[in-house]
Amino acid sequence: MIILVTIILEKSLHQPMYIFICCLSVNSLYGSSGFFPRFLHDLLSDTHFISRPSCFTQIYVLYTYVSCEFTILGAMAYDRFVAICQPLHYHTKMTVKKVFCLWTAAVVYSIFSIGPCLSLTIALPLCGNKLPGVFCTNWRVVANSCVDTSSNDIVGRCLTATTVIIPLLFVLYSYMRILIVCKRGSAEVRGKALQTCLPHIVTFVTYSCSVFIELTLARFDTNKINPVITAVLSMEYLMVPSLNNPLIYGLKLPLIRAAIAKRVKIKLLRRTKV
Repeated sequence: MIILVTIILEKSLHQPMYIFICCLSVNSLYGSSGFFPRFLHDLLSDTHFISRPSCFTQIYVLYTYVSCEFTILGAMAYDRFVAICQPLHYHTKMTVKKVFCLWTAAVVYSIFSIGPCLSLTIALPLCGNKLPGVFCTNWRVVANSCVDTSSNDIVGRCLTATTVIIPLLFVLYSYMRILIVCKRGSAEVRGKALQTCLPHIVTFVTYSCSVFIELTLARFDTNKINPVITAVLSMEYLMVPSLNNPLIYGLKLPLIRAAIAKRVKIKLLRRTKV
């Protein structure tokens, strides 16, 4: 919230890269709202039951969060690619309007891409009612069905490919082009490129590893693993990025750090005057 409010209030941060960071912050809040309220309720409750509508709502929120996060990170890779490989065209290719169009496309795609997969799961008759996890996931619900689920599996794999693999390949391609440009450039160019790309690289790698762990756990028999370890690993892709992004972008990028310090200083001065 601190980074989000700082970027909105500070006019000097109304630039494509910082607006993308703002998009990540909004998406993190959205994903957290689909998990933490229910998780806190379960911690305070003696029974861990969730209604069918609440379960499917949680699945929809968490899956749209994942899809939107990968799409935004892919768009950020394109932003870094244009900034480093085509610096003279950056201000014409990456405008604030284009950033909002990319964000809107990411949100719209996420909203409508999850629908077909989830609708197939909703239509399944369920023979079981146990979900080995701290939140609802599509595959764990499908595993409770007593009919053929091959169509769910095919649609789920297609969704994973379009949501995870395509942005991953796009990010890898963008950074390959950046590496080629840096190899030809001077040491100063390489240093500036590393400074601007490092936060995004760390964020993308951390998030990709977290989602990979969750996808692996969803397909694995978690009864063979310690339930505490399963719970911690399941929550990783919801907790680690939400804690990681503010630290990286709030402390690493000097303009955001300076803007936050400036806002804090202004508030302190107002309090001392009062």
